[in-house]
Amino acid sequence: MTDVLDSQLLQNNFSTEKMRSIWNDNNKITQQLKIEAALSKIEGQLQVIPQSAADKIVAQAKIENFDIEELAKESAKKRHSLIALINHLQALAGPEAGEFVHYGATTQDIVDTGTMLQTKQAYELLREHGRQLIKTLKYQTQRYRSTLMIGRTHGIQAIPITFGFKLAIWLDELIRDQKRLDQLAEEDIFVGSLNGAVGTYAAFGPKGPEIERLALGEIGLQVPSISWQPSRDRFSEFASVLGIYSGTLGKIGHELYNLMRTEVNEINEPFVKGEVGSSTMPQKRNPALIEGLTSLTQPIFKDVGLMLESMLIEGERDAIHWRNEWVVLPEITNYLDAQLTNANYIIEGLKVNEQQMFDNIQLQNGLPFAERIMFQLGTVVGKQTAHKLVYDSAMAAIEQNKNFIDVLYLENEVNSNFSKDEVIAWTDAKQDIGSIEEKIDQVLQKTDSVFQTTENVPA
Repeated sequence: MTDVLDSQLLQNNFSTEKMRSIWNDNNKITQQLKIEAALSKIEGQLQVIPQSAADKIVAQAKIENFDIEELAKESAKKRHSLIALINHLQALAGPEAGEFVHYGATTQDIVDTGTMLQTKQAYELLREHGRQLIKTLKYQTQRYRSTLMIGRTHGIQAIPITFGFKLAIWLDELIRDQKRLDQLAEEDIFVGSLNGAVGTYAAFGPKGPEIERLALGEIGLQVPSISWQPSRDRFSEFASVLGIYSGTLGKIGHELYNLMRTEVNEINEPFVKGEVGSSTMPQKRNPALIEGLTSLTQPIFKDVGLMLESMLIEGERDAIHWRNEWVVLPEITNYLDAQLTNANYIIEGLKVNEQQMFDNIQLQNGLPFAERIMFQLGTVVGKQTAHKLVYDSAMAAIEQNKNFIDVLYLENEVNSNFSKDEVIAWTDAKQDIGSIEEKIDQVLQKTDSVFQTTENVPA
């Protein structure tokens, strides 16, 4: 094993089978041959090369005619990433037609365009899995719209919320992530390159720009305004959008991890009979899926940084920075696809302990309702006076380990103006969630509108 993506034991923790197939050698060569075939086809049509030669090249540019192991051996011997493929295609086309293989192109034309085809395939898979996650989260947001739980700030209990509110915040953020992803299809990100040694079309002759335009149209890529061999910002933008998306998923994973702690016990990830949490502690049900989800954000963040460094190209081309893309693109797309797939599975099968969520609101003997009580008292004694009364009583209750309501009701300003039943009534969590449900509904409506608009976004 040289990489987790290659390990049969580990690869499913870091990737999905579909995404791995996009970045394997078989698909890489398939895409490169597709470009060589499109190039020869158009050159034949434009009479840049003989039509008979173009026909033979196109007929032989098929993956089944190539042995990956043999290509790898020759590539290592030649120390060149594409020459083995060119040589083999030339031999297949025959002595006459073979002279016109790769005509006018440079290696980076084929490698860059092939990489872009793979990136576009990966992009389409990520969009599909992202949309599925949003649909799943929308369903769970509706399901737990009114499920009461405690809100927490700085790791400490604050005031009541609902689990649906927490999910709706995640949903709203994921919608933004998906929008950023979808918008890449509307920009000139997925472009090809067929313009020669330094992007001047010199070897193609006067028909160079036309060859590029028609050949890229054959394979479904956009046409650049000018050579992008020394301009790698498109890949950096792509990686950055994926990094932001992953940040959301990592945050969700962290939160689920904390909610699954034994002492909190508000959720559990899906469990399948036979899973083992520990080789020495048989009782353990660890958050293995949640940890896997969360852990992948760290390498994705590092990959984004590495991809940004690929922008520092020297001259019209160098391989010092260019090669970063070969590392980052397979990793970042595989890791994010694993996160999206894993997050969808976790959220779809999430076990929500609604009773424990409610019980946790009661842990502090009324303290989470201090804000509401303060404002209720403030209608009679004034807000600032009420703040001091509630603050002093809360601190005393915490330090003396007493019931907050009992301590508060000892204050004359409280017991002379309100009955204890009235004060206790202010600790009804259902009455202390503000406009939560209204805001949840806004997000749910937003989700519907986003899906309606993105259905028509071109891939």
